[in-house]
Formats: sequence, structure tokens, C-alpha cells
Amino acid sequence: MEERIKINRYQVLNFFKGFFIHVFLCVVTVTCLFPLFWMVRSALMTNQTIFVDKSLIPAEIHWENFVIAWVEGNFGVYFLNSVLYTVSVVAGIVIISSLAAYAFSRLQFPGKNIFFYMFVAAMMIPLPGSFVPLYVLMNKLGLVNTRIGYILCMINVGLSMSILLLKTFFDKMPPDLEDAARIDGCGKLGIWWHVALPLARPALAVIVIFNSLNVWNEYILATLLLNDKQLMPLQRGLMVFQGSYSVDYPLLMAGLTIAALPIIFIYLAMQKHIIKGLSSGAIVG
Repeated sequence: MEERIKINRYQVLNFFKGFFIHVFLCVVTVTCLFPLFWMVRSALMTNQTIFVDKSLIPAEIHWENFVIAWVEGNFGVYFLNSVLYTVSVVAGIVIISSLAAYAFSRLQFPGKNIFFYMFVAAMMIPLPGSFVPLYVLMNKLGLVNTRIGYILCMINVGLSMSILLLKTFFDKMPPDLEDAARIDGCGKLGIWWHVALPLARPALAVIVIFNSLNVWNEYILATLLLNDKQLMPLQRGLMVFQGSYSVDYPLLMAGLTIAALPIIFIYLAMQKHIIKGLSSGAIVG
């Protein structure tokens, strides 16, 4: 009888513990999602009804706000620029960081540790602190207000963390896999391409997600380097748009929604890879 009472008491405590945890998490979720919902709701209203209509769902839905923001606000150009920058920067980071991390992990050459610690030390420098030397360098190279200059700077911003993550992964890669690849005729680049990269897919997924978020949401460096409206990414263009439509709140909210929704969908589609890549980072095979 006493054992049954203890078991029942344990089950009751676990039930209430789980119940309160779930309630707390639901409250946190609502507080995070409600601003996004309010942004989309406001984007579907007019400037006359946005402060009058208090309902959660607007009485009249105005999809034309998105069309006006896309066409008149030049968001089509900004959006395509952001897609170009994100794809180019992430591809560059993946290729360069994976080659560097593989070299630091599996090859022997003079000054290997010194160069690696320099990359690690670069992570301790606040990002705004690196923007001034980057701007001076781009200015001397004549790459200010050019796409290639902005892409190179953003690749530089994301390299240190990516190299550290991939090196940690490659350090645990079994040497037997490399020996088998050499027997099959693979050189160093062949081993990197056919063995190291496929095994590093969880870590690569984390790098792709984090750097995509970073490039898509970047604003300060784009403000320093890009002044031409035809070259601006979405976040920089959004501030220009805000200056022109600062009192037209539905159009401004439509622009914010266009800027936010793509990266939200990407994150939701690939969120499982973040946990998998960070938790299984060194588990290979």
C-alpha cells in the first residue's frame, strides 16, 4: 500500500511538473509569435483602419499592400539582391571554411597552429569593430559600392566560426576512411570532396543556416558599402523604404513581412539540422 501511495504521488508530481512546464512554454511561444502575427495583420489593413479596427482578423483584407511594396518600394530588386548575396556568401563560406578546416585538421604544415589560433582569436573581435578595416580595405581595392566587395566582406565575417566548427568535426573523423580513400586513388582534394564533406553534412547544415540568417539580416555593413539602390539587400532597402513610407504603416508592415517570411520558412524547414549538427558534431560514421 505504501509503495502504491509513493508511486501515485510520484506520478501526480510529474503530471503537475510537466503541466506547468508546458504552460510556461506555450506562454513564451505566444509572446514570440504574436508580434509576427500583428505584423502580418497590420500589413493587410489600410492606414485609416489600422488604429481603429481592434479585431484579430481585419474586416477587409488588402493584399495590394504587398504589390505596392514589391513594385513601388523596389522590394523586388532588394529581394533578388538578398537572394544573390545569401547564396554567394554561403557557398563561398562552405567551400573556403571546409578546405581550411580540413587542412588544419588533417594536414601538417609550418605555422598551422598559429594560423588556426588567429582565426579563433578573430571570433573575439566584435563584428562592428571589423567593419572599419574592411571598409578601408575595400576602398583601397576599389570595391566599395560593388556586389563582389560586399560578398567578400560577408564571407570574411562568417569564416572563423565555420572553420572552428568544421575542424572540430574533422578531428574526430576516423583515419581508416582516409586510408581507404587513398587506396581507391583519391588525393587530398578527393578525400575532402568524397569523404570529409559527406560526413560533415550535419555541421554544414548548421553553417548554412546560421550564415544564411546572418547575411539575410545584415544591415550595418551594407550601409557602409552599398549606396546604389540597385545593389542594396533587403534589410538596407527596408530602411530606405521606411524613410519614404514612414507614416504609411500598412505598407511598412508589408515590407517587413516580405523581409521576414523567407528566412522564417527556411529556419522552420531546417531547424532539426541545427540541433543535430551541434549535438552530433563530432560523431562520424
